Amino acid sequence: MKATHQAPPAPDPLRELGKVRELARQGPDGEATRRQHAKGKLTARERIDLLLDKGSFVEVEPLRRHRATGFGLEAKRPYTDGVVTGWGTVDGRTTFVYAHDFRIFGGALGEAHAQKIHKIMDMAVAAGAPLVSLNDGAGARIQEGVSALAGYGGIFSRNTRASGVIPQISVMLGPCAGGASYSPALTDFVFAVRGVSQMFVTGPDVVQTVTGEEISHEGLGGADVHGGTSGVAHFVYDDEETCLDEVRYLLSLLPSNNRELAPVGAGGDPADRVCEALVDLVPAEGNRSYDIRQVIEEIVDDGEHMEVHAIWAPNLVCSLARLDGHVVGVVANQPSVTAGVLDIRASEKGARFVQFCDAFNIPLITLVDVPGFLPGVEQEHGGIIRHGAKLLYAYCNATVPRVSVVLRKAYGGAYIVMDSRSIGVDVAFAWPGNEIAVMGADAAANVVFRREIAAADDPDAVRRQKIEEYRRELVHPYYAAERGLVDDVIDPRETRSALARSLAMLRAKDRDLPRRKHGNPPQ
Repeated sequence: MKATHQAPPAPDPLRELGKVRELARQGPDGEATRRQHAKGKLTARERIDLLLDKGSFVEVEPLRRHRATGFGLEAKRPYTDGVVTGWGTVDGRTTFVYAHDFRIFGGALGEAHAQKIHKIMDMAVAAGAPLVSLNDGAGARIQEGVSALAGYGGIFSRNTRASGVIPQISVMLGPCAGGASYSPALTDFVFAVRGVSQMFVTGPDVVQTVTGEEISHEGLGGADVHGGTSGVAHFVYDDEETCLDEVRYLLSLLPSNNRELAPVGAGGDPADRVCEALVDLVPAEGNRSYDIRQVIEEIVDDGEHMEVHAIWAPNLVCSLARLDGHVVGVVANQPSVTAGVLDIRASEKGARFVQFCDAFNIPLITLVDVPGFLPGVEQEHGGIIRHGAKLLYAYCNATVPRVSVVLRKAYGGAYIVMDSRSIGVDVAFAWPGNEIAVMGADAAANVVFRREIAAADDPDAVRRQKIEEYRRELVHPYYAAERGLVDDVIDPRETRSALARSLAMLRAKDRDLPRRKHGNPPQ
């Protein structure tokens, strides 16, 4: 008999697809995952699951692999190439995301890795939806040389083109060194986690070699360093879960792009609610401190606000909140920190926040209680003139609805900079105890009546008399109102309702800037 040969079974393409997808999803061996968890860190996919609504993630290019050769790379070609990219939803709204997978090449960026990020950034802009980057990478993939560096250039240029078009949020969940650190710096907000996040242009070893200074990774570029000293990080948290939950909350306060308005909340807090507590929260005496955050909590919906840069430049508070359900940006002097003066850092902080709100159609509320700019050689030599001009420029350039309230004192150039009538605020209010003047009555009397006081038999008595005279003539609460520099002097208890009514009136505000390529703000 003639022998017959049975053909091997045909491969099952669906089974093969399932195996490949599972390999891409699982990543490297389980030991790599255990090492990641041992560091107190989640994996890229675990982070995405916490960020996005359950089951909403759609991955892009999960089967992408690099084509590089040399240095053993051709023998190691894992799926995803160390970055997970795609989109999903946050509270039902589309959000794009990419997450470095530290288990693969230490999350280092190579050519294919970069191209995946480029694609998802382009998709986010085209779809008009926010982009969140979950950063946990060792920088450029050294084995791929200049191709890796060019990949960073593509990311930076896209960050810049997307600026003011879609919200961009960077979440630092591991190392971010060298050129890689510039992408987060180009985005709108940076989140960091204590004990996990590390950002620096040159690491501790290079610093020690060049300068002789010894410092740890955490001491050089940890979360608290960037949250409180450098100002690179806007938000700092103790763990990844809380951090990602707060990213979700921030996204709920932002529009998807610059052509939309932020989502309107349920609005269970009556717009005309009387704020009885405001009468006692702010002391009448101008030299007594108080916490402006308590004032903000009394005014906004349900006392909830998200403070930006809470531990950097704390003499100025910048927060996102809702008023009558609508998102607003609040800029307020903080009398409990250096009396609420404006300095270099506060000016930069405020300018950046005002520019962001203006870019994304978020109305601005400014609460003013400012004694002036911080005097001193260090401030002058540090460039307080140009840094203070940044905040001035930002307000002057803003076209969103703007309402200000002078709570207590507003002196000198700082009064002008804090969104005064003369630089274009739409509606200006003041409380009954306000003092709007070039300077306080005490200081003014010493300058204006210096000779009379010096020649008097009783200088102290004459000084007191002249202080009262100056206050009566120029610093009384109705002086600015009489000259149209504030629209009304209001009962503090009616502040919430006055703000809500004003912003409702301004909701359809339409103001065009002069035609130009762009301005040239002070740097």
